[in-house]
Amino acid sequence: MKTKYWFRWLSEHGLPRYAVRAAAKRGDRFAELIGGPTGVSDPYPIIEELRGDGPLQRTGIAWASFDHEVVRSILRDSRFGVRDPGGFTTPRALQWIKDAAHVPANPVEPPSMLVIDPPEHTRMRKPVASAFTPRAVRKLGDRVEKVTIELLEALPDDGRTDLIAGFASRVPIAIISEMLGFPDADQDRFLEWGDSMTPLLDIGISWRDYRRAFGAMNVMDGYLSAHIERLREQPGDDILSTLVSTGDLDDYALAATASLLMGAGFETTVNLIGNGVVQLARHPEQLARLRAEPELWPNAVEEILRIDPPVQTTARTALEDVEVGGVRLRAGATVVVSLAGANRDPAVFTDPDRFDVGRENAREHLTFSNGIHVCLGASLARMEGVFALRSLFERFPDLTLDGALQHRQLFTLHGYRALPVRLGHRAPRGVPQPVS
Repeated sequence: MKTKYWFRWLSEHGLPRYAVRAAAKRGDRFAELIGGPTGVSDPYPIIEELRGDGPLQRTGIAWASFDHEVVRSILRDSRFGVRDPGGFTTPRALQWIKDAAHVPANPVEPPSMLVIDPPEHTRMRKPVASAFTPRAVRKLGDRVEKVTIELLEALPDDGRTDLIAGFASRVPIAIISEMLGFPDADQDRFLEWGDSMTPLLDIGISWRDYRRAFGAMNVMDGYLSAHIERLREQPGDDILSTLVSTGDLDDYALAATASLLMGAGFETTVNLIGNGVVQLARHPEQLARLRAEPELWPNAVEEILRIDPPVQTTARTALEDVEVGGVRLRAGATVVVSLAGANRDPAVFTDPDRFDVGRENAREHLTFSNGIHVCLGASLARMEGVFALRSLFERFPDLTLDGALQHRQLFTLHGYRALPVRLGHRAPRGVPQPVS
C-alpha cells in the first residue's frame, strides 16, 4: 500500500500540507487558520480578522469567503460544483497519478454524494432521501430515547468520565447502525474505523494518518461488501436493504453510500453533542434559562450549531466564469467557504460571538450547508442533539467540565477527542419528550 498511495497522498495532502505550513510561517493568517495549531483549536478570532478583508477575498492559497450572503449564494449556485475537500491545491501534473490509484469505496471519493455534481448527484441522492423524511425521522425517536437513557444509566455515579467516549459518540453510532442494518455488536469497530478515516476530510493530513485511514478503509470495504451480500439474501427494515433491493446502485456505489451515511451520521452529531456540552457548561445562565423554559431546547441546539459548528468549512469550484461578491472568478477557481464565518457574520447575527439560547434567528446558520448538497440528516442530527443534551443535563444537573479539553486536531471537523467532566449527583429520571 505504501508505494500505491504515496503519490496520491503527495498530490492530495502532502504538497498542500507543505504549502500551508510555509505560508503560515510567512504570516499568512488564512494558512494559520486552516493548518496552524491556533486555527484548529480556536479559529474564531482569526476568522474575524480575515472577515475585514472583504466578502470574497484572494488568500495566498485559495479564494475564501466568511460572508453569510456570499457563502449562501455560492452553495446554492449551480455554476459552482463540489470537489475533493482536500484537493484544492492538487497540481494538474499529479492528477493522473491520483486517478490511477484505485481506492476502496469511501465517503471522499466518487460516487459518494459528497464529491459529485448533478446529474450523478441527483441519481445517488434521490433513493437515500427517503430515509430522512420527517416521518422516517420521527419513527427513529423511540430508538434515540432508548439509546440515550441506557447510556445515561451506564455513566458512573457522581464520577469523572469522558463524555465523548461514553456518551456523545455512542448515541449517533447506535442510530446509524440501525439505519444501515448493522449488528449492535459491531459498533466499536465502526468507531475505530471512523476515528481512522475522518482525517481524510481535512486538508494536509500527515502521511501516517493517511496510511492509517486507508488501512481502515480497506478493512471496512471488506465488511461492507459482505454485509451487502447478506442483505441481498436476508433484507431487513433499513435503508441499506432498500437500496440493495432496488438494484439501482452497484456494489461500489452501495458501499460508498453506506460509508458516507456512517461518516456524516456520526461526525456531525458527536461534535454537536460535545460542543453543546462545552457551551452550556461554560454558560450556566443559559442552562438556567433552559431549565426555566424547556421549550427553548430546539432553539438552543440551533444556537450551538451556529456558534460552534461541527463542520467548519467546505469548498466549491466555479464551473464557468462567474461573478460573485463583486469579484469575477474564472472557471476552475476554487472558493473555500467558511460555514463558521458565515455563522458569525454580524450583518446577520447581532452580537454574533454571544451564546444565546433564545436567539430569534439562530436557525439561519449554514452549518448543514445549503443548496443541493444540504445535509440529508440535518433533522435527525437536530433530534438527537435536543434529546441527548436535554436528557444529559436533566439527569446530571451539576455537571461541570473537569480538566483539559482535547480538541481534535482537524480544521474541517471541529470538536473534541476527549471531554472530561465531573457528573455530580444523579437526579431522578424524568424523560423529556423528543423534539424534532
